[in-house]
Amino acid sequence: MKITLDTRFNGSLGSVTLGEAVQQLKARDLACTVAADVLEQKVTIFSDCVERGFTPLRSEIMAAYYVAERDATAEAFDRGLISRGELETKQAALVRQLLS
Repeated sequence: MKITLDTRFNGSLGSVTLGEAVQQLKARDLACTVAADVLEQKVTIFSDCVERGFTPLRSEIMAAYYVAERDATAEAFDRGLISRGELETKQAALVRQLLS
């Protein structure tokens, strides 16, 4: 069975599609602990992975990996360890790696 955002499962409040569950999570007050742009990027990566047929767990791991790598690269730039060109190259490579 291929898992898509239309795949239904039993959530805590009853039957829900994976897409609906993602929307519910986005609608909750997650921004108080996670910056909104980080959450949006992670949800985008998660959704893209699920649409490509990865399991929800693997999609979550890939989304977390994306955020961690992106943050580490940004921190390296902020600390002067890499140039702006290296930052942009690493960010583009990360997106290609996960979305291609």
